[in-house]
Amino acid sequence: MVKRLFAKIFLYCRKVKYSFYTTNMAVSGTYLSYQPVVLRGCGNISFGDNVSIGVINSPYFYNSYAYIEARTKKSYIKFGNNIHINNGFSIISEKSITIEDNTLIGFNCHIIDSAFHNLQIDKRKEIDLNPQDVIIEKNVFIGNNVTILKGITIGENSVIASGSVVTKSCPKNVIIAGVPANIIREL
Repeated sequence: MVKRLFAKIFLYCRKVKYSFYTTNMAVSGTYLSYQPVVLRGCGNISFGDNVSIGVINSPYFYNSYAYIEARTKKSYIKFGNNIHINNGFSIISEKSITIEDNTLIGFNCHIIDSAFHNLQIDKRKEIDLNPQDVIIEKNVFIGNNVTILKGITIGENSVIASGSVVTKSCPKNVIIAGVPANIIREL
């Protein structure tokens, strides 16, 4: 009984601590957080209905937090309805990232719409001048330890296998896997 009470107090204190790191004031909608969430940047972040972040009985619950950043004033991150995100999630936008309804996201996943740095050798310290939208369509299941890079559209009902790095778009109703991720079968 004492251990449970201590655990609840500890988790509450962690959420309060991480709330001080939140700087984004352009947030609409609400979400349910089971682990700390940090909202950064100066762009818009929108939450639909029934968005939950963090899973108690899953890795990284006690030692991670969710990081959500709409980096520039033109950046936009949109979460649809009925989205469930596991622990250790990060999403950073310099342009636009949309996650549509009924999406499941495993632990330690990363979604970005920019390379953040120019890829030309002599301009490496400059910013990426070409961020590209990321769209995750309805009913997508993203496994654990997945990275989704800029310019990607994941078709509805698709599954991204654990450990994949998504470097190109995929159609609806497929399973993709690997580094880089490729279609391994249709659903």
